[in-house]
Amino acid sequence: MSGVSQLYQDLILEHNRTPRNFRAMENASGHAEGRNPLCGDHLSVWVRLDGDRLADVSFHGSGCAISKSSASLMTAAVKGRSREEAERMFDRFQALVTGALPAAAARDDLGKLAAFAGIAEFPVRVKCATLAWHAMRAALGGSDPVSTE
Repeated sequence: MSGVSQLYQDLILEHNRTPRNFRAMENASGHAEGRNPLCGDHLSVWVRLDGDRLADVSFHGSGCAISKSSASLMTAAVKGRSREEAERMFDRFQALVTGALPAAAARDDLGKLAAFAGIAEFPVRVKCATLAWHAMRAALGGSDPVSTE
């Protein structure tokens, strides 16, 4: 395993063991549930808006290491950004994990989220990696629930 691959694997495992923003949120502007019946993932995502900015983002639930670490890294990445910026990140992340965006191109604007580039080699895991992102988008739009079925 290359040094970069090991670093990325360690980052994913760290966020699975100690997820950031792992809590229910009171006074949220939006909330959505996400389920991946194939893997058994079940996440809730909350957003609190301040105007057009995501002032706070959190999640809670259970799932595989990919879904939990993706949710953890997502909440850290979109917090403080505008809705439009969060949507752009969603699109770039989706392109990354489906193989449409090379990892090298993603590092500049996705930062640590580039750790999920290897997911493209395992198409069944794309749903795990994107579950929290779909739930965040639903929480911003007011729809609930989200399922990967």
